[in-house]
Amino acid sequence: MKLHQLRYLVAVVENGLNITAAAQRLHTSQPGVSKQLKLLEDELGFQIFMREGRALTRITPIGQQVVERAQRILAEIKSIKRLSEDLRNEAGGSLSIGTTHTQARYVLPEVIRVFRERYPDVELHLHQGTSEQIAEMLERDQIDFAIATGSQEMFPDTTLLPIYRWHRAVAVPRGHPLTREKRLTLKALAKHPIISYSFSFTGPSSLNEIFAAAGLEPRIALTARDADVIKTYVRLGLGVGIVASVAIEPAADSDLVAIDASHIFPTHTTWVGFRRDTLLRKYMYEFLQALGGHLDRRSVDRARELRTPEAVSQYFAEATLPLR
Repeated sequence: MKLHQLRYLVAVVENGLNITAAAQRLHTSQPGVSKQLKLLEDELGFQIFMREGRALTRITPIGQQVVERAQRILAEIKSIKRLSEDLRNEAGGSLSIGTTHTQARYVLPEVIRVFRERYPDVELHLHQGTSEQIAEMLERDQIDFAIATGSQEMFPDTTLLPIYRWHRAVAVPRGHPLTREKRLTLKALAKHPIISYSFSFTGPSSLNEIFAAAGLEPRIALTARDADVIKTYVRLGLGVGIVASVAIEPAADSDLVAIDASHIFPTHTTWVGFRRDTLLRKYMYEFLQALGGHLDRRSVDRARELRTPEAVSQYFAEATLPLR
């Protein structure tokens, strides 16, 4: 059994059992990958994959155990390489982050600016996506850190650390009838078409459930994953926007009014996550602390020893999280 065979195996699985796609990712030939997989199966004495002709159709139950062990082996190899890099070059390396548009656009710029001043030789790679896409990137070991809100169930075997809390705001053009409300209510909001994030709010309750609890039904005009897109359509008069409060910038959005909705919608917590088997380099610890002052090295190491999100939440229960 050879290490490159395990790499081929994991690449094939991560590319949906598509050998051609795996070969392209590995910068090798499709026949070469097929040959090495067959040699691995011959050595093991059982099939890892079921086949129809030359196509792989599914992973066998015993094959799944091999895949999981191969993934752990490759993760450990990556950790060993990072350990070596730490000894040879504390200030250099790379850091890949998967996050949502809101975090990348409105929260991370200042964090990254400060981090770059401290570590100019670290290559930063920022990947934007949905929670589902970020979870897949983390599972495939394509990113080091995931930063998102809610959706914790999509990140098993991941240490999730709280960063900050935030509220929703309602964005409307200046002069809109809602700006004359002394205190925004769901009843007043339900009178207008709503432009919101796709699907549902992350957090304890969905948008429909919040309105339904008040005996109301929201009029959804448009959904989008991008706060900038939501604000664009608010400006076009398609409806009122419900966005993260951090997505309203006083200067750039001076034509809009942000109405406080913290008493209507639940408070949310944005978190940063990494796989429990990840070896964190010094600059990774410092990036985490730049995200939140409560995430010092001692706290991060203690949190990664805890096995459940509930235990981590309890550990940070007394920490003062910033409110954005």
